Amino acid sequence: MDSDGSTAEAGVRCLVTGPGGYIGGRLVPELLDAGYTVRCLARTPANLRDYPWADRVEVVRADVTDAGSLRTALRDVQVAYYLVHSMNAGRDFEKKDRLAAETFATECRKAGVRRIVYLGGLNPADVPEHELSPHLRSRAEVGRILLASGVPTTVLRAAVVIGSGSASFEMLRYLTERLPVMVTPSWVGTHVQPIAVRDVLRYLVGSARMPEDVNRTFDIGGPDVLTYRQMMERYALVAGLPRRLIVPVPMLTPRLSSHWIGLVTPVPAALARPLAESLRHEVVCAEHDISDHVPDPPGTPLPFDRALTLALQRVRQTQVTTRWSSASLPGAPSDPLPTDPDWAGGSLYTDERTQDVHADLDALWRVIEGIGGENGWYSFPLAWAVRGWLDRLVGGVGLRRGRRDANRLRVGDALDFWRVEEIERGQLLRLRAEMRLPGLAWLEMRAERDDDGVRYRQRALFHPRGLAGHLYWWSVAPFHATVFNGMARSIARTAERAGTSGGATQAD
Repeated sequence: MDSDGSTAEAGVRCLVTGPGGYIGGRLVPELLDAGYTVRCLARTPANLRDYPWADRVEVVRADVTDAGSLRTALRDVQVAYYLVHSMNAGRDFEKKDRLAAETFATECRKAGVRRIVYLGGLNPADVPEHELSPHLRSRAEVGRILLASGVPTTVLRAAVVIGSGSASFEMLRYLTERLPVMVTPSWVGTHVQPIAVRDVLRYLVGSARMPEDVNRTFDIGGPDVLTYRQMMERYALVAGLPRRLIVPVPMLTPRLSSHWIGLVTPVPAALARPLAESLRHEVVCAEHDISDHVPDPPGTPLPFDRALTLALQRVRQTQVTTRWSSASLPGAPSDPLPTDPDWAGGSLYTDERTQDVHADLDALWRVIEGIGGENGWYSFPLAWAVRGWLDRLVGGVGLRRGRRDANRLRVGDALDFWRVEEIERGQLLRLRAEMRLPGLAWLEMRAERDDDGVRYRQRALFHPRGLAGHLYWWSVAPFHATVFNGMARSIARTAERAGTSGGATQAD
């Protein structure tokens, strides 16, 4: 504390970009607990409203590529966290990342920001940048742009981040748990230096107080340097699994191995590929100078086994605060459902179902909010499974994303191949499809009560894109009576059983 009794952080405003992402969603409460004032930059502010810290922050609608909106977001900001990345596999994603970083750097300088903090990827030593994967190359370029901004900048470079819900952890977890015998890519023999997510957050928060003359990169990692094979073996040991048989196969390229990862784990190929590409080369910290500015308390950085244990505890206790799927995947539709029921934007196909429910409203709502993940979709499981597999075959997310929390949803949550667009607690759940479709799709579920009792209403909507969209709708329309009607009946029955037994019941 300072001499006046206040903390040095009091009155310091931090801007967090990407607050709905895996790291950003965890960084915000850490900054608040450290005494900072926090402003969150979001393209869709409504997606943050259900976070437990939402009423403690200021949220500004802005985009890192829009200089005008950034000026408003950066006003009176002392520390700006840059936590946005393009995971798009499109040809121009490096250009988009470059433009966003340049715009952010320029506006930070104009706004008089005191420090920029950026979390990037750990680059392999002695590998020319042109030989790096496009995603690692882009992260390195973003770091250079921010360091050259004229604003003192801290660039933290991490390899594999281990924490409940991280893409790296879930990839490791599902590969090890689901495959007792694995034919693996050759990169399982590559050395990496993983780091616990809580250490990443500690370094991010501590970077806000670095002296003005510090403008550089810092490698951050845990105390263990391991091959990916050793990481899988250690995971099996910590999780109490039998010993795994791992057989490396050199011909599995990053592209092929990303599809292999996509088939076995919830991580889709589009996200698995940059993760796999980053493991082609050894990524080990060349220094630990960060401790000169952010001292490590005893027992930190956390050893790999301890990081695994903590992550597994969070998963088993369903206390995963953010997941890799917290941020929308590239290419996923983001258009909200128009409020005009007669939508002037073109055709809007609908399928509506209504079911009387002999249970109280709370029992029905618990079933609605518990949909997806382990509970399934209450109708024709094979049809949903096939639809999920078809989506993954064309590069979509499929059904394996599951849920962040087994019982409670919040706006912005990923839910299998949907995303929660709207919740009116106890009344309405609206999901927006993120599967690969020739159009935009939503699924609404409502719990209502009137003079005649409790009623469940369900509405599926589809806005076709071109002729392919119309053909798609009419090709699946014959199955709607089975899938959607069965879904409405099953939800009603499940609510009735839950109301009778006093608890939730898994889907049929």
